[in-house]
Amino acid sequence: MRSLAAMTGLLVLAGCASEVPTEQPTMYANMTEPGARLDAQAAATMISLYRKNNGVGAVVIDPELMKIAEGQSQAMASRNKLDLDVKAPLPKRLQTAGYPTTLAVENVSAGYHTLAEAFSGWRDSPPHRANMLQMGVTKMGIAASYAPNTKYKVFWTLILASTEPREQSGIPIPTGKTD
Repeated sequence: MRSLAAMTGLLVLAGCASEVPTEQPTMYANMTEPGARLDAQAAATMISLYRKNNGVGAVVIDPELMKIAEGQSQAMASRNKLDLDVKAPLPKRLQTAGYPTTLAVENVSAGYHTLAEAFSGWRDSPPHRANMLQMGVTKMGIAASYAPNTKYKVFWTLILASTEPREQSGIPIPTGKTD
């Protein structure tokens, strides 16, 4: 009788364990779903790990770059247009915001519904990959804007920058022109 009770208890516990919802990593959050929010910290972690695996330093979230990236994504979404210069070229947007950058690059994309998809698209594109691995950048801003009545639905912007004085290393200054 005791063993039957023990078996029943184990089956009940096993049943409860299988009903515990498993949480999906935020990098797979679908930006087209109601209430979806981009996890900027997950993006910074993902990009920093990728950079470290390729021999360059990590990046941290910068609130000002987040605002600038959001403005770019919203401008692309409102115009239904994938374009680095939809609002203005990156140097002009940084200057207008009063952001004291000494180095900045930008990736934009559209049509990817998750952070994982956007990251993979950038990683697999040589110019976007080069921007993500740009030496000397230490800060980032990222945004995704959802526009349901557009061709692409989700518009992404990633800005990587530095405010540190640049050494005269002979490395060409990137133009930031990668879409």
